[in-house]
Amino acid sequence: MKSGKAYFRDNFFSSGETDITDEREWKVGSLDLHSMFGSGITVRDASGRAVVQGKFRILSNRWIVSDGTDREIGVLRAKLTFFAKRFVYESARGGVLYIESPAFSNEYEIKTEAGTTAAHFRKISGMFSAGAFELDNRSELSMEEMIAVVMGVHAIRKRQQNSAAT
Repeated sequence: MKSGKAYFRDNFFSSGETDITDEREWKVGSLDLHSMFGSGITVRDASGRAVVQGKFRILSNRWIVSDGTDREIGVLRAKLTFFAKRFVYESARGGVLYIESPAFSNEYEIKTEAGTTAAHFRKISGMFSAGAFELDNRSELSMEEMIAVVMGVHAIRKRQQNSAAT
């Protein structure tokens, strides 16, 4: 997939396969949500080939992004903050990216080490529906890798919210 805009969503039970579409609503790939009990994902291209995977490292809150051959290509982790949501993605392909969102916002800005905007994404679904996302990728990273990063941010946020509720 080329850079530009992509739309994709989580399922209500966080399992099954959903479409990835472009601005014209044409299917450009799919997102396989492995299980409602886990948070692993696989991003597939339009032909159904697994391109990128994402999952939590065992006993860790770090989200590992791998290529189609299960080789690690990046790690996403949350940064401890009180009034904003911050994450750092270290990519073997594109350096370090900083992801930030104000405390009560569903919009995230992804910046490079130099401070330029690499991508922007936002949650576009309602309160009682599954998470749907709009990603505007202008980075050197593939759309598939950036989708895995967005889903990693979503998975980390869900974990944080679940642990805060208990």
